[in-house]
Amino acid sequence: MSHPLDDHLIRQEPFYQSAGNEVECYERAYRHRMPLMLKGPTGCGKTRFVEYMAWKLGKPLVTLACNEDMTASDLVGRFLLDADGTAWHDGPLTLAVRHGGICYLDEVVEARQDTTVVIHPLTDARRILPLDKKGEVIQAHPDFQLVVSYNPGYQSSAKDMKASTRQRFSALEFDYPPMETEALIVAREAGVAGDLALQLVKIAHCTRALKQRGLDEGASTRMLIYAGTLVRDGLSPTQACEMTLVQALTDDPDMAQAIRDFVQAQFG
Repeated sequence: MSHPLDDHLIRQEPFYQSAGNEVECYERAYRHRMPLMLKGPTGCGKTRFVEYMAWKLGKPLVTLACNEDMTASDLVGRFLLDADGTAWHDGPLTLAVRHGGICYLDEVVEARQDTTVVIHPLTDARRILPLDKKGEVIQAHPDFQLVVSYNPGYQSSAKDMKASTRQRFSALEFDYPPMETEALIVAREAGVAGDLALQLVKIAHCTRALKQRGLDEGASTRMLIYAGTLVRDGLSPTQACEMTLVQALTDDPDMAQAIRDFVQAQFG
């Protein structure tokens, strides 16, 4: 009989380039099933890191992208009508708690605060999940771990994480890797030459210097991989950067021209 989380096992090793001791830190946190918070800018590798660690540990990974419309029922489950009447269906968080997976809540501060409070009993010594609508209290499986991520530089104060939630987690801080390491990642993921990858990374560094000076966010590693992929598929570097960097980063004509100038400086 198949395991309820078989579909959430990562069977092939995801490519992840370590930038420090984050792998060792995660392994030690998981050893104690410690709730973990990953902080860092968009597209810097937080999700890929969790995928890699789930693969390395051989544990199922249940991922949920949080948003402002997400309710507590979206996390824990609800009663639904089926052929036999009304039946309870576990939500993704409940599946991980009940059967022993890593539950990853991506961009957790995007969810309403009255929704995220349901994780509180899982992040202290109790390790329980009350299902009020079902009248059940689940003791977390020994293998369960809760991981959340968010971008502290992008959130408004209205969406910042409450202290009562933040203090329940240990944390790892992520940033874009050093230039040479990031170029290696882009080259590997996009399937392009190292010199092209390095040129893309140099453009990204220029855009990141404009953060809070016209841009909300500079170019992410993910965007550079998109650009490299299009170049590998036959677009010119200028065209690829126009699609994945210039138009994706801003609607402001002056800022767009500034990014085009960065591209021009690299590719002529």
